[in-house]
Amino acid sequence: MKRTFDIAPWHVATTKWDPQDKRLQESMTSLANENLGMRGFFEEGYTGDHMQGVYLGGVWFPDKTRVGWWKNGYPKYFGKMINAVNFMKMIIKVNGEQLDLNKQTPKDFKLDLDMKRGVLTREFTVEIGGTEMYFQFERFVSAVQKELVGQRVHIKNRGQSDAKVEITSMIDADVYNEDANYDEQFWNVLGKNASGEHAELTSETKENDFGTPQFTVGMKTTTKTNLDHVGDGTAEKNAYNNFAGTIAAGKEVNLEKRTVVVTSRDFDSQAAIEELDKLSATLDDQSFDDLLDPHVQEWADRWTKSDVEIEGDEGAQQGIRFNLFQLFSTYYGNDYRLNISPKGFTGEKYGGATYWDTEAYCIPVYLGVANPEVARNLLMYRYKQLDGAFVNAQEQGLKGALFPMVTFNGIECHNEWEITFEEIHRNGDIAFAIYLYTKYTGDKSYVLNEGAEVLTEISRFWADRVHYSQRQNKYMLHGVTGPDEYDNNVNNDWYTNLLCQWTLKYTLEILDEVDDKVAKKLNVSEDEKRHWKGIVDNMYLPYDKQKDIFPENDGFLDKDLKPVSEIPSDQLPLNQNWSWDKILRSPYVKQGDVIQGLWDFIDDFTTEEKKNNFDFYEQFTVHESSLSASVYSIIAADIGYEDKAVELYERSARLDLDNYNNDTSDGLHITSMTGSWLDIVQGFAGMRVRDDELHFAPFLPKKWDSYQFRQMFRGRILKIKVDKHGTKIDLVSGDPITIDLAGKKLELK
Repeated sequence: MKRTFDIAPWHVATTKWDPQDKRLQESMTSLANENLGMRGFFEEGYTGDHMQGVYLGGVWFPDKTRVGWWKNGYPKYFGKMINAVNFMKMIIKVNGEQLDLNKQTPKDFKLDLDMKRGVLTREFTVEIGGTEMYFQFERFVSAVQKELVGQRVHIKNRGQSDAKVEITSMIDADVYNEDANYDEQFWNVLGKNASGEHAELTSETKENDFGTPQFTVGMKTTTKTNLDHVGDGTAEKNAYNNFAGTIAAGKEVNLEKRTVVVTSRDFDSQAAIEELDKLSATLDDQSFDDLLDPHVQEWADRWTKSDVEIEGDEGAQQGIRFNLFQLFSTYYGNDYRLNISPKGFTGEKYGGATYWDTEAYCIPVYLGVANPEVARNLLMYRYKQLDGAFVNAQEQGLKGALFPMVTFNGIECHNEWEITFEEIHRNGDIAFAIYLYTKYTGDKSYVLNEGAEVLTEISRFWADRVHYSQRQNKYMLHGVTGPDEYDNNVNNDWYTNLLCQWTLKYTLEILDEVDDKVAKKLNVSEDEKRHWKGIVDNMYLPYDKQKDIFPENDGFLDKDLKPVSEIPSDQLPLNQNWSWDKILRSPYVKQGDVIQGLWDFIDDFTTEEKKNNFDFYEQFTVHESSLSASVYSIIAADIGYEDKAVELYERSARLDLDNYNNDTSDGLHITSMTGSWLDIVQGFAGMRVRDDELHFAPFLPKKWDSYQFRQMFRGRILKIKVDKHGTKIDLVSGDPITIDLAGKKLELK
């Protein structure tokens, strides 16, 4: 396997300059702070193949769906997180020659993402303008001040004579999305100004046809340098400050640039401009290091709560830290209006929108490593979008609420019919997240209020979406797609049917607990309850007695059941080599489907049931979804397949670091990065919550000397260490608690 970055516990670094890996390097060195972020593109520009990307959380555009076979209920637009105005831009010239590593070949190249501090550094020496110059670029996206991005450039003349250096510090609105139709651009410039150390540009997303918000964005840069300020300017789509000077041989100069970004998501247009000036003024007197220090301290605090330490396997150590770093960069629970896109701020794919990944994979992690408010904010995000879920159900002619597969505002905005219409299991995943939050925190204030409303409307949808089979005397769900998207438009996907049944049952339990005020608002009649109970008692769940497994759907076992091992290696991954038709007819599983259900309800199935289904489906699973390996790893650990659990953990932990699926160049797999933490905590350490009590049943991977992690649970922080001598659990903070360790009760004080 070709490895672009070195293995190091706290760093993602490389000394290799390989233009063929430019996009991959940009993805891997992305930075963000949940409010904004960018790929690791070069601020000085690059004329070779690359992907420039700056993105703003919650700022998006509805791109009209264009299909020749429109169907009723089809989403009217595809939402996309558009490439923002490029405030990072600098044009650098030495003796009149512009710096561009597509034209000059760097020496002593080093690219380093310091995950402990949240800082990206790039340095190299290059022959330019007839002399040799050393450049060092640093950047950070502040974890403390959400509107702030800091940049610093250090330049040293390593030649034998004086060198004239010119730097243009710019805000540039002449930007494109790679996925735009016909080179369409999305920003209109409203105003721009440049003077002295400052440049300012205000822009607005162009008008759209769907009544969704137009976003106003203001950006202001401050540039400090020991070069001379030689002028300012504006053009149709940019504003800039020019600096220049002569650097004697052996001497150096520094340039610091910081940018403040405000949007109409937080302020109306005029207030945004006022806030821009106010924020910029408060930062003007502070140096790069002054602004950097609190950012580094915030990351130190985050790592204190969440770091997973692994001894004996630096690759595994780097993997879990990289995943947690990028996950927390994307979302840390500070704004309930924001959510977690599968690619975060690292690329255009998936449009920057919210998927079911948040509830199914992210919430379980945040419950363990962050304050409960973080997970609660994610649940509130869905509650606030309930009106959009009503619209989605009505578009399909159904009652209740259908939460979207892909969204920014609650309205479905995905452009594939088999997902938009059919992948309705997401409704159950959202209900399950409410249950998980309540079970884990012990806090019922959400589930008995906002959560009860969400559960009720989801249940009304399920009750209308099922149909009754006279022949089987069962309720069924036809025409669905489960988590395994390599099997579309199936009847009775086991996982979807299971979630439908479970959601109705759980909702009925919650309705028995809500107070009179909530019950009156929900207005669930006794007839409705009886109907829901009838569905629960008579839901069809596929089962094959001969194989003693749960068939993924009604037609799965009729396929040509050849294992993945029989596929020639040059035909993998399938999604890059086979036609979609061939994939759909094959037995190959993109990601856990039945296995997903076994994970959700892991204590509800016998060890034999879990083994039978794991053994059957693992042979057909290609793991071409980034969400797949981690779920299989947890089930493998649960049934005692320790080596397989570790193998799948390594795939999950290093999916992007080693570019397993050959698709990291277009962005990281942010939501699936949760899987490596889940594999260690729920898999290797066997963490479960049963009857309000924490349980652990750890094992130590053979290649590891030890691992340790911290676990938050109901106001406590526990430290769990597993090594060759056994397991040690300490209560770091909080009230005394009794836990279960491998069947033995421990009282921690």
